[in-house]
Amino acid sequence: MSAIDQRLSGVSASEAAFNLDELFYSRTDAKGVITSGNSVFQRVAGYEWHELLGAPHNVVRHPEMPRGLFYFMWERLKKGLPTGAYVQNVRKDGRFYWVFSLMMPLGDGYISIRMKPTTQLLKSVQEIYAEALAEEAKSGFSLTQSSDLIYKRVQELGYSGWGAFQADALAQEFEARARQLSQPVHQMQRRFMGMSEAISQVLKETTEMTEAFKAIRTVPMNMRIIASRLENAGGPISAISVNYSQMLEEMATWVNTFVDGENCVFSKIRRAILHGQFLSYAVALEEEMIAQFQADKSEYPEGFDFEAETKELKSHSNEFLSGMKEALSDVEREARRFQRSVLDMKRYVTGLSSTRMMCKIESATLAGSGTAMTGIVEQLDSCQNEIEERLARIVELNSVIQGNTDMLSSLF
Repeated sequence: MSAIDQRLSGVSASEAAFNLDELFYSRTDAKGVITSGNSVFQRVAGYEWHELLGAPHNVVRHPEMPRGLFYFMWERLKKGLPTGAYVQNVRKDGRFYWVFSLMMPLGDGYISIRMKPTTQLLKSVQEIYAEALAEEAKSGFSLTQSSDLIYKRVQELGYSGWGAFQADALAQEFEARARQLSQPVHQMQRRFMGMSEAISQVLKETTEMTEAFKAIRTVPMNMRIIASRLENAGGPISAISVNYSQMLEEMATWVNTFVDGENCVFSKIRRAILHGQFLSYAVALEEEMIAQFQADKSEYPEGFDFEAETKELKSHSNEFLSGMKEALSDVEREARRFQRSVLDMKRYVTGLSSTRMMCKIESATLAGSGTAMTGIVEQLDSCQNEIEERLARIVELNSVIQGNTDMLSSLF
């Protein structure tokens, strides 16, 4: 019997149903032993309370889940990082159910809040998990190798990292659930989504602007070729090419500072926005879960300290809210850096405009080489117009981000 066959022994191919409006949670100690949960968790897991409390949380782990995912999640949790992931669980009777789970440290242990996933993103993730599971069985992948494969595949879906993935996945699942249940989405979440969409558009505009910038990097060389042919008369063209080369180098430095690396201006503001977005949806989900928990007071075993548990959950929700406010402050700070950085780029673009004007003047005075210079001027016109238009859109998008931060700040 293969390793997968052994793990699947006693597991059913049938799905265990639970309602879209049901949210459930469980808490564990630092070692992953279940200390509490709500009635939905107990019912969906299919165990009696006395079987769950004190049991290891992996009692509900489905054998078709790659071990590398849990290794990855625990590594994040041990660093204090809230983590969202799609997880397939198994009931006591062997039936399976999928959840989108929010896991995070709570006191000396951890809490996991779950919702029913309904978006197409789940299918993509299931394919990634299936590949990782197969590699664990076939190739003997270590936990690290399996974890790395999952992370790589998530990036191939178009995400910069797990933070971006979990923020988008939670937002998609939350909003899809809200639509199906005809529930409103609070403006707090909508504001963060607006900033997230704006920063994604900034990346697109910056990438396209960089391509336009690259298209004119050959201009100084072409200008020097023309100057060499003109001998003494080419002196002004040669001087222009030198100045132009310097400006291009400065622009290259700006691009590197703005979009390259984990500590660049763009990466910092994007991380802050995505973290705030993730926490804003987590706050909303946890608050709804707490309300459901309070409504089910009669469903808990004798001796269950309902009031203490409620207090613990509310305290954790407040931690989420505080974290979201900190993320918002980070966005405000990084938006100001963003604005200063764009102003620097505007100065470089102004310098390019001056160079373009000088090229036009020289083109008009050089009859013999007018055609060649005219071609350079036309290239500068086209590329610079695109750069200016994209830069203007980036400025506008930063204004959108700042406007949303102002509105969010007014809510607190």
